[in-house]
Amino acid sequence: MATVEEMAVSLGAEFSQEYRRAVSVLGQVGLTDYEARAYIALVARGIGDAAAIAQAAGIPRTSAYKVLESLAQKNYAQPAGGKPLLFKPRRPIEVAESLKGSIQEVFEKLEALHDIAAEHGEPQLVYLLNGREKVIGKIADLLDQSTKSFILTTPQVADLRDELGKKFAHAVKRGVEVTFVTAPLQKIPEGVRVIPRNNLLATEVLADNQHALLAGPNLEAAGFTDNPILTAHLQQFLEIILDRGPEPRP
Repeated sequence: MATVEEMAVSLGAEFSQEYRRAVSVLGQVGLTDYEARAYIALVARGIGDAAAIAQAAGIPRTSAYKVLESLAQKNYAQPAGGKPLLFKPRRPIEVAESLKGSIQEVFEKLEALHDIAAEHGEPQLVYLLNGREKVIGKIADLLDQSTKSFILTTPQVADLRDELGKKFAHAVKRGVEVTFVTAPLQKIPEGVRVIPRNNLLATEVLADNQHALLAGPNLEAAGFTDNPILTAHLQQFLEIILDRGPEPRP
């Protein structure tokens, strides 16, 4: 059976170009290449298990189930029962509306930070980080340096949990109050407070209310600051979320 990409190619250059553009745009809003291709395959098929989607998307069968789980965590798909487990796509228009709201929220916060810094006549002091390794490394540094609190708002909780799991455990043991704001039903390290929230796009970190980091989808780039005006503004925003969240996990 042909993959969705092969079908697009067979329909002509225009369809092939649209397929590649769709994969590229989905990558810009937070999906990996495999996730983008799997979501397109889900949309084309309507429903499918890991084996069927792997074949349709042209991705390794051994990766397909994890890819579909990640799409469900990011609210692009949902489990539909069955053995083997089936997945259905969220309607593209619904995904688009969610992304619009998330993107607008992120840029409204950035605009507010810009205005606040300008009003106080202080330099913004935002340092840019490029590359996923550097971004995760900076998050790790902030976690290691925290002494009181560490707040992480992210749709990428599985990746950060897997790569920084020991550091989260050490922080909790040191008495740091660690809080995750992320999608519901995620596996969270022991001792970490969790606030469930859907449709997150950016990753934000606030360490000890003194150091702030804002990263884009896939953690490929980030801005970091210890400017007190900017960190105070992010603190105020996060406190609104935390105040309406549940009690810490036992």
